[in-house]
Amino acid sequence: MKIAVIGAGVIGVTTAYELAHQNHEVSIFESNGSAAELCSFANAGVVSPSYTTPWAKPGMALHVLTHLWQRHGPARIGHLGWRELRWLWQWQQACDGATFARNRGNMLRLASYSQQRLQELTHRLNLDYERAQGFLVLLRGERERKMAQASLQVMRDAGLSVKTLTPEQARTVEPALNPETPFLEALHFADDEVSNSRQFTLMLKQEAEALGVKLHLNAHVQPLLRSQPTTIRLAPDDAGRRFDAVVMCAGLASASLLAPLGLRIPLAAVHGYSVSAAVREPLDAPRSGVMDERYKVAISRLGQRVRVSGGAEIGGYANKYHAGSIKTLYKVLDDWFPGAARTQDNVQIWKGARPMLPDGPPIVGASGVPGIWLNLGHGSSGWALACGSARVLADSIDQRKPEIDLTGLGIERLGRTR
Repeated sequence: MKIAVIGAGVIGVTTAYELAHQNHEVSIFESNGSAAELCSFANAGVVSPSYTTPWAKPGMALHVLTHLWQRHGPARIGHLGWRELRWLWQWQQACDGATFARNRGNMLRLASYSQQRLQELTHRLNLDYERAQGFLVLLRGERERKMAQASLQVMRDAGLSVKTLTPEQARTVEPALNPETPFLEALHFADDEVSNSRQFTLMLKQEAEALGVKLHLNAHVQPLLRSQPTTIRLAPDDAGRRFDAVVMCAGLASASLLAPLGLRIPLAAVHGYSVSAAVREPLDAPRSGVMDERYKVAISRLGQRVRVSGGAEIGGYANKYHAGSIKTLYKVLDDWFPGAARTQDNVQIWKGARPMLPDGPPIVGASGVPGIWLNLGHGSSGWALACGSARVLADSIDQRKPEIDLTGLGIERLGRTR
């Protein structure tokens, strides 16, 4: 089949690769001048099925509200339009225990499969990108420990490897942890990793192109037409190119591109920040990935750089940076790894819009419109879910049974969307 993939982030590129590997004729259309320019550019790089969880969970609404006025709170609300307000209402509705448990299980299943697929692709294609093994979650106090306990049994029941460590044991995993910053305990996920999603995406793009994938950059795809849903137009008066199928992987833009088809996808931008700086002293830097559970800030070792990532900004604007969110990243880095990075020069500060659905899991599968397929809404877990989502979508297009159960990942769970 001739298939168009819209979007060249990690979701779009992995999808194109899997389709090309299954002998389809694939074209990618990307509005930016390069692949992996938006959400895939400078994210935390965490690949941890155990930590891939819906943002909508019991107590989360109150948790967000209580942090809004704190100086270093992990959540912030910017300018809210009616779409954001509707999304927040839908998100709050999904915060009940039963919905959370169901969505948590669905995301965990996909994340575990995606981790397996990432490892298989990395080894089979001999991809050499920045990565470090292991992920350590630091619990500063009793509140963080109680919140973590609810998920621990779910992880163990799923067969995931997790160990609870004392501070002394945690410092054998990450010897550079600041001895002057106290914490109660830590969770160690030895099988997880932090890695550079942008490097991976660019390398896999080359592999996809070697299989015949055509990448069209600076290609501003127009909203799809109900009369010709699988025709890709790059201008309003463009006659367009017809394909047998279209896969929507365009992140936040997906909602407006699909709207003329009667598909109402409740995507919202939950912005996150990162600061990346060169390692100053390797012995003072993390070996792999560390998460501060109180502030929801990840510190990742990516080669000779340290990346600090966090924040959940609902509403607001992509080009307007909130100084307080960036200060929180520096604070957490200094709390745990003082002097680890050269934060005075050549620092890369990034803000990205993570396209999130109110209940948490992405939509992966058929749209209900013939020829239109969806792989979108991965939120802050795009890197952790990309390889698995791409493979199950390619299998679904080929009418092959995917290797995992896709229950809870389809558009039908959103109710009436047309």
